Parts: sequence; C-alpha cells; structure tokens
Amino acid sequence: MLSAAIFIPIVASVVLALLPRRGASGPAGERRLQLIATAIAAIPLLLIAVAWLRFGSTGRFEQVEALDWIPTLGIGYRVGVDGLSLPLAAMTALVFVVSIAFPVDLKGRPIAYFALMLFLEGVSIGLFLALDLFLFFVFWDVSLVAMYFLIGAWGHGDAQRSALKFFLYTFAGSLPLLLAILGLYLVTEPRTFDMAQIIRQQPLAGGGLYAVLVFAGFFIGFAIKTPLVPFHTWLPPAHVDAPGPASAILAGVLLKMGTYGFVRILMAMMPDTWAQFALPIGILAVISIVYGALVALAQTNLKRLIAYTSVNHMGYVILGLAVAGTAITGQEAARAIALTGATVEMVAHGLITGGLFLTSGAMLARGGTYEMDQYGGLLTRARSLTGITAVLAFASLGLPGLAGFVAEVQVFVGTLAIYPGLAAIALFGIIITAALFLRMLQKLFLGALPERWKRFPDLSRVEAAALGVLVFFVILIGVAPAWLLNVVDSFAGPFVGRP
Repeated sequence: MLSAAIFIPIVASVVLALLPRRGASGPAGERRLQLIATAIAAIPLLLIAVAWLRFGSTGRFEQVEALDWIPTLGIGYRVGVDGLSLPLAAMTALVFVVSIAFPVDLKGRPIAYFALMLFLEGVSIGLFLALDLFLFFVFWDVSLVAMYFLIGAWGHGDAQRSALKFFLYTFAGSLPLLLAILGLYLVTEPRTFDMAQIIRQQPLAGGGLYAVLVFAGFFIGFAIKTPLVPFHTWLPPAHVDAPGPASAILAGVLLKMGTYGFVRILMAMMPDTWAQFALPIGILAVISIVYGALVALAQTNLKRLIAYTSVNHMGYVILGLAVAGTAITGQEAARAIALTGATVEMVAHGLITGGLFLTSGAMLARGGTYEMDQYGGLLTRARSLTGITAVLAFASLGLPGLAGFVAEVQVFVGTLAIYPGLAAIALFGIIITAALFLRMLQKLFLGALPERWKRFPDLSRVEAAALGVLVFFVILIGVAPAWLLNVVDSFAGPFVGRP
C-alpha cells in the first residue's frame, strides 16, 4: 500500500508525458487534464489515510515493505511509517492535491506541468517513507530535477536564473550528504544502508573526529535544504519567481526534507554527536528565527516576505530538535515535548505557508504584481481572499486556536526547560512575526480601495475550495490536535527515552 502511494503518481506522470499534445489543447482540455491529475494525486492521500487508520503507535517502524535491490552492497527497497514519517507523508499528499487543483498559468504546456507535479509528489512521499539511506538519497536528488523545471519553465520574472541557483545550491549540498551517507555505511557491520539496522547498531556512538566529519556532511546538506542561516540565500529568489503552486510545494514539502533528515538520520543515527553540538545548533536556530523575521518585516514584495518567514519558522523546528537532542538527564519529558512540537511545526508550516503562497499566486494573477504598496482596501472587493489570507497569517504568527500555536508552544515549553536563554531570545521572533503579518494584512486589505481595483475579482470556487481544505486542517489542528499529537508522540517519547 505504501509503495502504491509512491509509484502510482510516478507511473501516471510517465503516462501523462506520453500523451499527444492535442488531447490537452485549449482551456477545456487543460481543465480536463487538471481534473485527472488532481484525481490521481488524491490516490496517495487516500492510501496514506488508510495507513493512518492502521497505525499502531508502537514506537517502531510499521507497515514495512521490503525487498532486496542491490544485495551485494546492502541496498534494499524498504519503506515504512512511524510517528514522524506518517504525518509528513500525509501533509505532503494533501499539499500536492491542493496545489495541483489550484489554477495556474500553464503557458500552453499542461501535460509537462502536471506530469512533473505528479512525479514530484511520488518522490516526495517516497523520501518520507524510505527506510534505506540509498533510497532516501535517490528520492532526495531527483526531487531537485522536477522542481528545477517547474520554476524555470512555468515561473515568471528571472525564473530561469532563480531555478539554476536553486538547483546548483541544493545540488552542491547533496555532495557532502552523499559522502556522509557513504562514510556512515563504511562503519556499519555488516555493511548496510538499512536505516533501522543502523539505528540499532549506532556505529558512530561515542563521537570522535570521524563521527564529526560524517556529521558535518549530513549537517551541510540538510541545513541548505531546510534552509538555515547562512545557507538560505537560494530560497527567496526561487520563491519569488516560481509559480504559486510550485512555491507551495517548495515551502510546504521540500523544506521539510531537510528537517526530516535532521531527525531521521543525524539525531537517530548519531545521537552522541548531535548532543555534542546541540547548543551551537540551538544558537544557529535562534539566529534564523530572529533574522528571518527581521528581514521579512523589511520586505515590500509579498512573496519575498512569505519566503523569509519560512526561514523564521524552520528556525523554530531546529530549535526544538536541538533541545530534544541534548544529553541532559532528568529532562526527558521536556525533550519529548520539544520534539513533538518541532514535528507538528513541520506539518503546520507545510499547510500554512503552502496556503499563503497559493494566495500570493492568486494576488499576482489578478493584480500582476507582488508589491504590497500597489494594493489596499481589497476587503471590500475580495472577502474570501481576505478571510483565508487572514486566517493563514494569524496561524503563522502563532494565534491560539490555530495550528501554529500548537506547534510553537510545545517548542517553547521544551526550550524553557533546557535552554531558557535561547527561548527568551526566540520570543522576539514571535513579536516581529506578528508585526510583519499585521502590516501585510493592513497593506493588502485595509484602507481605501484604489480606483484600479474597483473590479478586483474574489477567489473562484476552485481556489476557495482548495484553500479551504488547508484552512480546515489548520483550524482542526489548532482546536482538536489530539489525533495528530498522539501519532507524533508515539515516536517522540520513545525517541528521547521518556518512560
């Protein structure tokens, strides 16, 4: 079933790519193809929902599907779920369904666009379900190719340059990642890429120079993808020039590949080395939190503002992971809370920021610009757009009753118990984030309506329905989070050794 969730969209993408162009020509053909692609994208979501219902919260990998791939090297096809990967895979499938359904300028190439989106969905889900390091790396690298073409071919502005910068920067991060994977593989006995076996073996327990070098390779690769300051410079131009749905996927899904790698590989397979560097990692996370918020506050471009808030929010995730990975005894409960909060923040950010990038795409389609100073007073013309954007903005700044609050409050509770100084500094990030989102809402929707926007159209039914799905889950997690927290905590508690 998990394999079907991975390969159905991949196979469908190949079939779509082979379709004759005339079958999708014209607006009617494009709408029909979009409906088909959305239906295919929904199949993995349904399969993962079934996996969620079957999930046993055992604290181990469940529903494992495995077969030998290259047995002489210890490489196998292994996929499965636990309380970390299952929520991220579900969020990934949901964001893809919404993004594929969302209207976008297809530039006369609908077949290639939807084929790439479906291919990217399959490999993204595959990465979160992979239980083999080699398979993880394959999915990691091929995801870059699909996103490169989505930005370069369907973006706007200086899209080709932004796509090239994205690809080269993140691909450069893949090189130390590959070396680190090989370095870890070479110290396993017997030699294996099996994640579960490596976690049990702990081949680099106790640290040492070799462990630090392997750790550095993993850290650079994941820090670029997350991204953490100062590895973030590829992110703003990629977001600004990408089409709205591609930005939603980039922020909602691809950034989580980095934070997921921190947990699944570095924290699980090298806990001693992670604990050794937990405080410096926490400091770097706080720098990302404050820096991302301050730079976002200075932006006049709507999409660039949202992009820098991703740097800010990924800082909260890494702060929670830094706290969870400390070696302080007697604080297992606080560490588990921080890890649960960091994981929920990954899910919440995917839904919230993915939605915000889709609303920014809707703004561009109607107004032709991301410059917030060009708008104003849209509340009187676009009530649905205003309401949905406001809910997502308040969720992003951590308003109680919404998903962002559930995640961030747990990160801060855990951090206050371990690193109270870092928690105090990180609180400034929340204040700045509140200021920047309130300023954004004011510029876009309040005040006098300029004459040029007297006929500004509201969201279409398709746009409102797609964004409404994300808003529903943002509110559901904020009001009744137990269904998510119970799954995540089944991983976080055993991971930190909480009794």
